[in-house]
Amino acid sequence: MAQAPRVLGIESTCDETAAAIVQGRELISNVVASSMQEHARYGGVIPEIASRAHAQSFIPVVEQALHDAHLTLDDIDAIAVSAGPGLAGCLAVGVSGAKALALAANKPLYGINHVIGHIAVTQLQFGAFPERTMALIVSGGHTSLLEVHDIARDVRVKGTTLDDAAGECFDKVARLLGFPYPGGPYIDRHARLGDPHALRVPQGLTQGRAGAEHPFDFSFSGVKTAVARWVEQETAQGHEIPVDDVCASLAYSVADVLAKKAITACVDADVYTLVVGGGFSANSQLRAALQQYGERHGIEVRLPELKLCTDNGAMVAQLGVNLIEAGCAPSPLDCPIDSAMPLDQVYMQ
Repeated sequence: MAQAPRVLGIESTCDETAAAIVQGRELISNVVASSMQEHARYGGVIPEIASRAHAQSFIPVVEQALHDAHLTLDDIDAIAVSAGPGLAGCLAVGVSGAKALALAANKPLYGINHVIGHIAVTQLQFGAFPERTMALIVSGGHTSLLEVHDIARDVRVKGTTLDDAAGECFDKVARLLGFPYPGGPYIDRHARLGDPHALRVPQGLTQGRAGAEHPFDFSFSGVKTAVARWVEQETAQGHEIPVDDVCASLAYSVADVLAKKAITACVDADVYTLVVGGGFSANSQLRAALQQYGERHGIEVRLPELKLCTDNGAMVAQLGVNLIEAGCAPSPLDCPIDSAMPLDQVYMQ
């Protein structure tokens, strides 16, 4: 084996087919093929369409990743693939392809947790984790706080969403405002032009008994409902909707809750590093709020560069490197997928 493990990572949990090669903490190649445009007309990801796109893109994407790295499968130490959580059909395509490659090339296979991969990928930018780290995962399907004691062996859930994730909330409001799918970037763009205090947007699980019982959990269903009702009332009265103000108020409320709870969790656990991951971590209002609260409380906030926020093979490969370095045994070649893989399970053992 090379001095630092060299891992091919494969990602197919949703609408991106991705492959990347990481050696140690160095990204050697990174290729992503997205089927997002095929889903735009439906306002969301259609699993059957996504699965078909993965089947069509799998071989070209892996070949391109190897070509860009000037390597062959013989030069790879292991193959890592997202085995969950995600859309079952999409996961099946990636995991089946990875198993075939591992068997044909006689390479160990690691079926990793896609969500924890979003944490691992930040090592490419910031290096190894401190001994204890808090992680905020924010994406279309997940909003969670995780205590990371050992990225390969000990990740614990500190808090999670009880209903809609932050990304889901944005997408549903974006649809209401007539934005194309995915709506998050449009809300981000319009929010920069509006008044964040124009609307009174609720902040779920932050006040009273609910806030006390769920200090580190999240709820964004009420946010979505409140904004939707306001827009419907204004429309019914014939008023023009101030789109910029609606977006700014929504973005401020969601970013403020996420940042406050994440930093409070760090203080509560006596942790001084917060790692952020997931597609929603590209949101500019959230990034600004996290930096602001982090500086106020002496917490280092590690925000990934934008190309590492969304689903990619680099995050899968990096977690694979971590597992090898920790001496973890590979996954069995008959390991299943798990579309609802628990967030404290790092990989398929």
